[in-house]
Amino acid sequence: MKTIWFLPLVFLYFGLFSFGYCKNVSARPAVVNVGALFTLDSTIGRVAKIAIEEAVKDVNSNSSILHGTKLNITMQSSNCSGFIGMVEALRFMETDIVAIIGPQCSTVAHIVSYVSNELQVPLLSFGVTDPTLSSLQYPFFVRTTQSDSFQMTAVAEMVSYYGWKAVSVIFVDNEYGRNGVSALNDKLAERRCRISYKSGIPPESGVNTGYVMDLLVKVALMESRVIVLHVSPSLGFQVFSVAKYLGMMGNGYVWIATDWLAYMLDSASLPSDTLESMQGVLVLRQHIPESDRKKNFLSRWKNLTGGSLGMNSYGLYAYDSVWLLAHAIESFFNQGGKISFSNDSRLKTMEGGNLHLGAMSIFDDGMLLLGNILQSNLVGLTGPLKFNSDRSLIHAAYDIINVIGTGFRMIGYWSNYSGLSKEPPETLYAQPFNRSSTIQHLHSVIWPGETLSKPRGWVFPNNGKLLKIGVPNRASYREFVSKVRGSDMFQGFCIDVFTAAVNLLPYAVPYQFVAFGDGHKNPSYTQLVDSITTGVFDAVVGDITIVTNRTKIVDFSQPYAASGLVVVVPFRKLNTGAWAFLRPFSPLMWTVTACFFVVVGIVVWILEHRINDEFRGPPKRQVITILWFSLSTLFFAHKENTVSTLGRLVLIIWLFVVLIINSSYTASLTSILTVQQLYSPINGIESLRKSDDPIGYQEGSFAEYYLSQELNISKSRLVALRTPEDYAKALKDGPGKGGVAAVVDERPYVELFLSSQCSFRIVGQEFTKSGWGFAFPRDSPLAVDLSSAILELAENGDLQRIHDKWLMKSSCSLENAELESDRLHLSSFWGLFLICGVACFIALVIYFLQIMQQLCKSAPSDSISSEPGSTRSRRLQRFLSLMDGKEDITKNKSKRTKVEGPSFHGDRDEDFGRSSKRRATDLATGSNIN
Repeated sequence: MKTIWFLPLVFLYFGLFSFGYCKNVSARPAVVNVGALFTLDSTIGRVAKIAIEEAVKDVNSNSSILHGTKLNITMQSSNCSGFIGMVEALRFMETDIVAIIGPQCSTVAHIVSYVSNELQVPLLSFGVTDPTLSSLQYPFFVRTTQSDSFQMTAVAEMVSYYGWKAVSVIFVDNEYGRNGVSALNDKLAERRCRISYKSGIPPESGVNTGYVMDLLVKVALMESRVIVLHVSPSLGFQVFSVAKYLGMMGNGYVWIATDWLAYMLDSASLPSDTLESMQGVLVLRQHIPESDRKKNFLSRWKNLTGGSLGMNSYGLYAYDSVWLLAHAIESFFNQGGKISFSNDSRLKTMEGGNLHLGAMSIFDDGMLLLGNILQSNLVGLTGPLKFNSDRSLIHAAYDIINVIGTGFRMIGYWSNYSGLSKEPPETLYAQPFNRSSTIQHLHSVIWPGETLSKPRGWVFPNNGKLLKIGVPNRASYREFVSKVRGSDMFQGFCIDVFTAAVNLLPYAVPYQFVAFGDGHKNPSYTQLVDSITTGVFDAVVGDITIVTNRTKIVDFSQPYAASGLVVVVPFRKLNTGAWAFLRPFSPLMWTVTACFFVVVGIVVWILEHRINDEFRGPPKRQVITILWFSLSTLFFAHKENTVSTLGRLVLIIWLFVVLIINSSYTASLTSILTVQQLYSPINGIESLRKSDDPIGYQEGSFAEYYLSQELNISKSRLVALRTPEDYAKALKDGPGKGGVAAVVDERPYVELFLSSQCSFRIVGQEFTKSGWGFAFPRDSPLAVDLSSAILELAENGDLQRIHDKWLMKSSCSLENAELESDRLHLSSFWGLFLICGVACFIALVIYFLQIMQQLCKSAPSDSISSEPGSTRSRRLQRFLSLMDGKEDITKNKSKRTKVEGPSFHGDRDEDFGRSSKRRATDLATGSNIN
């Protein structure tokens, strides 16, 4: 009985032990089957085949990985055919493979990815660069090379770096070509560049030369001279050969080839005639950092191939893909993964026929293997093998090479971290992130035509079409632009500036002027500019004001004339009249000045009254003395002497104030009496806004929009005026007779108007700052070149000569006249009055402190009185007595004499004599009013 119970326990124990051991060690199979699907007879395929075989040998011979399990690679060729690729993928699924290395072509990848998703077999593609193969749609597709999204970003940054705005694109018309061009279009748009023309070439081999020639002729007729070539190698060489024959590899052209040309340059020795047809081409190549492992492998590669086949970046990525998969399988086994397959129930319902669909099975732990692939973190021949959140390899970078002679030279690098640079990207990863345009640099390039001068990148389309340039057909101010009656020609200041600027361009500009407007009234300039965006005109020339809302839809050239809105008003002359002498000061100024005369007189009287006989006497006499003294200081004719130090201090400051006021008054009055004065109730845009008077503006001008939208002036107050004669009549009539109070217009028009109308003037300052320019479509290169030409016209003086030819008028003086009397206001003198007032206040404070000191010294004599009211009354009387009484200067001087000593006896006797005489005089005249 015990034996019966023991046997099941032993069986259970060994069963559990066996199960655990199988999951960790014995579950590892002796062989893991892996498929490889690419085009074996292509340049990439031949290199990849050898690289994959060598990688499998290295993995199987390395005891530190897979621990006895061997990789078995089965290779099939798809010939870049979607149908053949699908068939070969299905054949792989019958052999219980755990992953597929490949495919090489985008067309095959799109199809095989569907099979891979259903059967959960990861695809590790070392050659597919199509950016539309996203992880969301194809979760089992893993790209082990760089996406064309990065390559097209590099192309776009190169175009932007050299200042080109448009490119033409020639591409192979399949998933690889179309999706790459789509990515390029997005990247160019981010940098305000665009694809101006694109043309596809059928992917089938055997495209005849005539087809390619017709395509290139169309490209040559386009505006852009920057051509991006994104094709297969066979088509690319054919395009270069025909372009050489057509002269499209010479001066002025720019050719940028994607990495298809780079791996051909690395892998094979090209014929001399092929290299001759590609001189000056810029090529992008996937950047592989230098390392000892890479050098050793390249040395080993030469021994394997005998130098007949060069290694390219795709071969290195194929080698690293095998190692990436081997490490992922190792992690898969370490996590308990088991290679097992199960049938798809959906395929059972389709059994029948000879398709053998039941032989295909789902890899049960395919998701686990995929996770280990995406979490890989190792260093291969190509650098770090690590994926970011977008399932792209980190540190995407490209070499930028220039085909020269029988080889090429490196001119720089591009990486998604540092952008364009002369330094290898791996040296910049440790530095702080900086994509500033100031550090984006490349070495010099030898362009097609063997020139170092950067091509302009565009020409006018050589298709026989002329630029349609819209010109406003004005009814007024025809000096600026006007149509010659009876012809299609235009003349005027703006036309001459444009013609002179075009003549300075280093190339011919075929154009024709097209009138906009009927000539009976000024057209709407806003509609004229909008015609560029709708394609009616290729440019607009005329007196076009550069304003914000227009710059949002078109590009303007450098301003060739300064402009700004100003206010024009009528004026009247101011006669001097009998009371002109009152006009220099404003009423407030007169009032404050008169008050200060009285105040200063009173302050000086207070300071001098006790010690100066000239400020003493009967009350009537003292009042007259105060008034006379203060007013006489205006002419510095005061005869009263000041004795006290404080009084002299106040008087000195006051005389300085009087000097300034007197001088200013004299200057202002002289100006009023000798210079003709003009007057207008409106002195600028602010006073015009606050009024309710009507305002005139030029018909068709942007002034209406600015006044109504920016300044919030009611449109009911705005009156449209057509001609200068309408201006004059409306201003003369004024608001009372149906006219306007002022006209708001741009300064060039106003200056021309005032040259013949002397009854009006500009008031205030320009309240907008703008200019006139020529309008072009957004990102037009002609706007940049014309701006340079306009600057050259300004520097050599031609612009001023054109201005003088059309706009120089001398029939009416334009000298500025003041529209407001030069009246002096208190704000100009309040500082002087403040100083004088402070001096008076300080002097009075010191004086009263002295009085209070003397009052306190005599206080003990009041102690005999016992009545508090009597004491306050006597103190008040004593204070008034001290204020009014004359101070005995003799006593003070005698005290000072005693202190000073015998050496001053002579002075003391002399002062004593003077005091005696002055006291005798006081007794005789009764000047002491106590």
